[in-house]
Amino acid sequence: MTPVHTLVVGDTNPDFILRGDVKPRFGQAEQLLTSADLVLGGSASIVASGLVKLDVDTGLLATVGSDYFGTLTEKYLAECGIDTSEVLKSPGGATGISVILSQPDDRSIFTFPGVIPTLSIDAVRASIRRAQPKHVHFSSYFLVPELATGLPALLDEITAEGITTSVDTNWDPSEQWTGLDEVLPRITHFMPNRQELRAVGAGYADDPAGSDEDIALALARLGPVVIVKRGSEGGLVVTPQGHVHTVDVPDVSVVDTTGAGDSFNAAYIAAMAHGVDDHDERLRWATLAGSHSVTRSGGTGAQIHLSELTKTLDGVGIPSV
Repeated sequence: MTPVHTLVVGDTNPDFILRGDVKPRFGQAEQLLTSADLVLGGSASIVASGLVKLDVDTGLLATVGSDYFGTLTEKYLAECGIDTSEVLKSPGGATGISVILSQPDDRSIFTFPGVIPTLSIDAVRASIRRAQPKHVHFSSYFLVPELATGLPALLDEITAEGITTSVDTNWDPSEQWTGLDEVLPRITHFMPNRQELRAVGAGYADDPAGSDEDIALALARLGPVVIVKRGSEGGLVVTPQGHVHTVDVPDVSVVDTTGAGDSFNAAYIAAMAHGVDDHDERLRWATLAGSHSVTRSGGTGAQIHLSELTKTLDGVGIPSV
């Protein structure tokens, strides 16, 4: 594999996105939707796609099955321009899939993990040796249990080599939120959304019901820069030194929030890759990318390109949607 700036590790699968003003009901009730889209999903895939659009050399390490959905996922990845040389195929395995009931202000997600959890720590270690990345981003921590178990030791190894790291846990389906005590002090960047921030931070903050800022400060004291996605309220960054940065989100018409946080993550990492040192400027990249993402259905359908982003930041134009 050609050396890359960022290696994204985690999950890849199709997303079946259903939109409509309905809530699931049993009793054989039939309800009508306004749209249905089968698109590229998986947090890691969407981050990788966002990075590619922002001109960052990117590789993806994830596992698919040898079934129809695996073939479809590989097709989607190729269409996004993602380097798939590190994508693993599990013979006889079933590719994961998520079904998402999306509404403008929220979504409900049903995931069949398939072979996603089979990604091994040895595979990750080998991929890092081949890819020689400057940054490694770990997505969907709770969906890859073997990786999660071996992650502290791996982080020690790659940190010693000067590789920066980021983790976005995504939601914990068990809602136990365990296993991060040895991870958080070893990463350079932690990237939760507001709900994940509160779930993870409950064990560290003096007041678990306190403000986002206070909870982020408690987590940042463990070592990482904490970058929080707060939806319509924009982004928040808290550094281990206690510095707080906030940026508002642009006003857009929301179609689907699926993957918006992953596009936010991608843009923050891309800003780092392009040499942006200022936390406020990185947040502007991230909030712009996240808000652009929600203007179409799916995680990759409206991801912003670098030329659009830089023109918008320079005040030359507005993102095309």
